[in-house]
Amino acid sequence: MQSPKIKVVDSIMGSGKTSAAINLLSQDTDHNYIFITPYLSEVERIKSQCNSKRFHEPKYKTVDGEFQNKFDSLHKLLAEKKNIVSTHALFQRSNEETRELIKSGNYVLILDEVMNVIEQLELKTGDVENLFNNFIYIDDEGFVCWREDQLHHDSRYNDIKEMAINKSLIYYRDTFFIWTFPVDVFKSFQQVYILTYLFESQIQKCYYDLYKVEYEKYVAIKENDLYTFKKMDNSHTDKDLKAFLKSKIAIYEGNLNDIGELETALSKSWYRSRKESIKVLKNNTENYFKNKVKAKSEETMWTTFKHFKDKVKGRGYSKGFVSCNARATNEFKEKKHLAYTIQSICI
Repeated sequence: MQSPKIKVVDSIMGSGKTSAAINLLSQDTDHNYIFITPYLSEVERIKSQCNSKRFHEPKYKTVDGEFQNKFDSLHKLLAEKKNIVSTHALFQRSNEETRELIKSGNYVLILDEVMNVIEQLELKTGDVENLFNNFIYIDDEGFVCWREDQLHHDSRYNDIKEMAINKSLIYYRDTFFIWTFPVDVFKSFQQVYILTYLFESQIQKCYYDLYKVEYEKYVAIKENDLYTFKKMDNSHTDKDLKAFLKSKIAIYEGNLNDIGELETALSKSWYRSRKESIKVLKNNTENYFKNKVKAKSEETMWTTFKHFKDKVKGRGYSKGFVSCNARATNEFKEKKHLAYTIQSICI
């Protein structure tokens, strides 16, 4: 089967990728859509803003007296050819049934942000030995396969069985298992749009190269007050947008930053060994928000290592905490003032 055209919309945050996607699916009357996002807030946004298409979210519920989990609900919605919005976590469970339902439903995928398509499984040595002795073998391509005489056996390895049947588990260098998202799922769509930034540096790009999946690069642009997707060429750059964003950013360079002058400052080891310095950092953070920028509580945004959150939080900004590994989202669009109290390493 020929792979569909995958369009990687590689544009900087704030360039209008999601708005362009909403315009696309609002105008397209020929296809059904699946919108996959890592954020529950974006799930609600798609449901509320796409008035021309009713989007359904897979839910836990009881149908005819029987409990239905989210994955069953997803399959039911696919079978009914509904427009669907859901999260990365649920979509990652896609299997052969999911693929067949997508193919028959004439679906287009919009994937908001790349997702984890390759992961190492954490298994104890004893579990690996038990699996090889009783349930699995490795085929010529390195895939983990489930023994046919054990297909109906119910065990604590049912999740491994599902991955093996789905041909998404690889035994690597006789050492550990690697899960890969079934690439045929992407091939089952009529069209795939991936909304991201700096795709060339991401694992999903390597994953596509591994499976020889072809893709084209697009950007999101605004034309006649409408966001849309355009194929990338030399005329499409982020230069103007970056200049605009730079004009909106002011970096505080006063003496409150002196606490970060040491080479190891604000690292995890620094936090563990400098209790008095953490108190100074807390006071400086509070001083910055309260006196330097006179920020309202709802405008503040700050981060630190999770273990030290309670030691850094203070009056007037404690509710503005955001995890230091949070990904791009519109959830914090009202924030204006940021305190980044951990060491930033440039690579």
